[in-house]
Amino acid sequence: MALYQLDPLQVYFPPAQLALDSPNGLLAIGGDLTPDWLVKAYQNGIFPWFNLGEPILWWSPDPRGVILPAEVHPNKSLRKYLRKAEFSYSVNQAFSQVIQNCATLRQKTDGTWITEEMIQAYIQLHQQGYAHSIEVWQSQKLVGGLYGINIGRLFCGESMFHIVSNASKAAFCCLGQLCRQLEIELIDCQMVNPHLETLGVYQMPREQFLARLPELTQKALDKDAWKARELSNEP
Repeated sequence: MALYQLDPLQVYFPPAQLALDSPNGLLAIGGDLTPDWLVKAYQNGIFPWFNLGEPILWWSPDPRGVILPAEVHPNKSLRKYLRKAEFSYSVNQAFSQVIQNCATLRQKTDGTWITEEMIQAYIQLHQQGYAHSIEVWQSQKLVGGLYGINIGRLFCGESMFHIVSNASKAAFCCLGQLCRQLEIELIDCQMVNPHLETLGVYQMPREQFLARLPELTQKALDKDAWKARELSNEP
């Protein structure tokens, strides 16, 4: 197996199964971050992930972190907290603020791959109807949220943030509820980490994940599914 060099003038990815074992899932280098490239990547189980100053790197790890929307529910203690927190929720009302917060807060802790180039690329995806955000508000202040990509019946989560305890968990639970309403069948979280494990995210073999992609990505949603609006129901 080898690392593939992509031609920025030709939107093409090698099969995700050809990704390296070490580092796990690294598939290709180069290409571009235009909407055509990004949509093609997500349709094929691939996503960009690289640090400032690095070339564009594309990944498809094995196993994959996923969860079914039906499995996304707040546990008893979180539900009790959410009732007291008096959060309110919305979809696609503050996409740019959400991605900026994800970048800024990660930069203050472990560093971030959400560079200005990435931010602008995903704002373009949002403007074209592919990238979406969930917002969590408290006293009319944005205190948490997440963003990701929707292709058909698949939602690919990218990043989340919170500046008030449990606000990112609240956003994730809200996402699960919205995905159930929209009949989205799978939430892709890319890789499992301890925080995602507390939310119920589990590992799926890459082969199994990739086998589901053609069916999931070809099932179109209603054109108004992700219209910007407040969400009335608590997750």
